Amino acid sequence: MKKILIIEDDQVVGNAFYNHLMAEGFHVKSATDGESGLKIMLEFKPDLLLLDLILPRKSGLEVLQQVRSDASLFRTPVVVFTNAYQSNMVQEAWKVGATKCLSKSSFTPRELLEIVHLTLREDAEDPSQFAPFSQPPEPKAAPVPAPPAASEPSGPAASNDSGTDTDFVFQAGLRKNYFESRPATLAAMRAALQSLIKAGSESNQLQEIQALYRRVHALAGTAGLAGMVQVAHLASAIEALLKEIQDKPANLNPSTLRTIAAGVDTLARLFETVTEPDSLNLYDVKILVVDDEEISRRAISYALEKAGLQSTNVDSGEAAYKLLVDQPFDLVFLDVDMPGMSGFELCAKLRGMPAHKKTPVVFVTALSDFDHRTSSTMAGGNDFIGKPFLFIELTVKGLIHLLRGKLLSGK
Repeated sequence: MKKILIIEDDQVVGNAFYNHLMAEGFHVKSATDGESGLKIMLEFKPDLLLLDLILPRKSGLEVLQQVRSDASLFRTPVVVFTNAYQSNMVQEAWKVGATKCLSKSSFTPRELLEIVHLTLREDAEDPSQFAPFSQPPEPKAAPVPAPPAASEPSGPAASNDSGTDTDFVFQAGLRKNYFESRPATLAAMRAALQSLIKAGSESNQLQEIQALYRRVHALAGTAGLAGMVQVAHLASAIEALLKEIQDKPANLNPSTLRTIAAGVDTLARLFETVTEPDSLNLYDVKILVVDDEEISRRAISYALEKAGLQSTNVDSGEAAYKLLVDQPFDLVFLDVDMPGMSGFELCAKLRGMPAHKKTPVVFVTALSDFDHRTSSTMAGGNDFIGKPFLFIELTVKGLIHLLRGKLLSGK
């Protein structure tokens, strides 16, 4: 009987993995933090480790480093769960010696089982392939490597009927927990946001950021496995923004606070509105980026690409106006201060076009002007973001307005 250790701090997700793998005939143990997980690892000597990278007491990366430095655990295959928007953490996991990486917000129970069986089979056929640092990096185009296409898995998961039944029961249980816990989760998230807004000092704000981060982190994992994809993706992006601020407190400013508040509000609306398993099809949306500075345009495009979103970029209000006359867009990022036609002037013209009366417009302005801009007229715009912005902040901002558009249109 193959042995699997799960190190996952979200007890709902951890218990679901535990029960699912036990039902498949594995000998399973679990831990909810890095330190206790390492102790179990040394005694249990599992054939496979399933490891969340975000853990209390000792991070998943630290656990992975210690596993790879211990001669008795040196070749143990390690499958890590990551946040799709924290690509730097994914790259670190590859460097330290992860065998495979899965995005917590998007893999299904069936894919998890296929990965487990495939990895164990590959290890049995050639244990040397899992020596540390032997795993080649995945293509940079994908924020998180997609699960390998598994051929016919051996063992219990090979039966389509039993596998499908187990998969259905697993997801049904997660969805039941997801919906039963919804009122408490919403109340806790909103309370954490209010505490952050009222925190006052920077040290108190960072404390509240940590509290909100734990709430959103748990929701991202549970929603993803329950098939609530829109909630999972937005929660993952907000989680990555909160983590970035935790790691670099200097990035906490009025713009990021405004984005966090809008993100949690949109997450709550999705949480209340989306009541069935769903998909997230944002790959055919049309986004227009208008900025006379090339570096700024490229930064916005890069941030959108982190969410798999493509954009059309122009360097003037006049060029943007011609495009807007000819075709509809789902979202516009618009620099305020440009030579010729300003962002405010373009937005006023845009609102006069039937196709763009309700198109979300996010103004991009210097952080030093942020408070002044947000307290003055929006000129028909929906939101502001301050330069210089974090890439993940703009990613969150884009997802907020695209998902709000889907909610309003009922799609």
